[in-house]
Amino acid sequence: MTLNYEDKHVLITGAGAGIGRALALAYAEQGALPILADRDEDGLEKTGLLLEEAGYHSLSIQADMSKPEEIAKLLKDVETLVGRLDILINNAGFGIWKSPYELDIEEWDSVVNTNLRGTFVCSREAAKLMRTTGGGAIVNISSTRAMMSEPNSEAYAASKGGILSLTHAMAVSLGPDRITVNAICPGWIENGDYGKLREEDHAQHPSQRVGRPEDIARACLYLTDPHNDFVTGTHITIDGGMTRKMIYEE
Repeated sequence: MTLNYEDKHVLITGAGAGIGRALALAYAEQGALPILADRDEDGLEKTGLLLEEAGYHSLSIQADMSKPEEIAKLLKDVETLVGRLDILINNAGFGIWKSPYELDIEEWDSVVNTNLRGTFVCSREAAKLMRTTGGGAIVNISSTRAMMSEPNSEAYAASKGGILSLTHAMAVSLGPDRITVNAICPGWIENGDYGKLREEDHAQHPSQRVGRPEDIARACLYLTDPHNDFVTGTHITIDGGMTRKMIYEE
């Protein structure tokens, strides 16, 4: 079945770099209008220019996902500029890697408020618009760190774990409005110079390679395809098999 996103409006948060930038390109290639949101104005401009150079149109709106009032304005701007929203990808997020003995409450709040609360508020405001035009699709970018951890990742892990619970809760609540809600849990997705990765970086994955942002984009295209409206309230782990690999110290 051929994907067709012609005339679809797709809001992508955290679109200024990495996975968000790859998402913008992927949806534009499928005929959709990417609406780019990020608190980093320079990153937004770079993504917008990349799309323009490739012959695609997009809209850019600066917004900080840790600030509910900016999210509300973002969605109001979307309604004013294009009239409707078909797809939301909650991709914005960051982490602070610090011992729990030293992590400040303000640092905890900054991570959780951006990653988890921001995902909730953006989903709620987007859903208000989606339900007026027959529904839509929401994809939340979580992480394999919702299920497994390295040391000193408490705030990030908690926020990403919360996103999984939020996903199935909102899927149930928004289902009557014909809005699907799903999540993706990426593993190691290399946003930098892929060519600088070591052989052992790839070899540790059962897939025999580190992930690319495009791997996440393809999954988003699947989850937001209107033909796949029977898929809701779940998550897809995209990590090259690492969460299924037993590791013992020798």
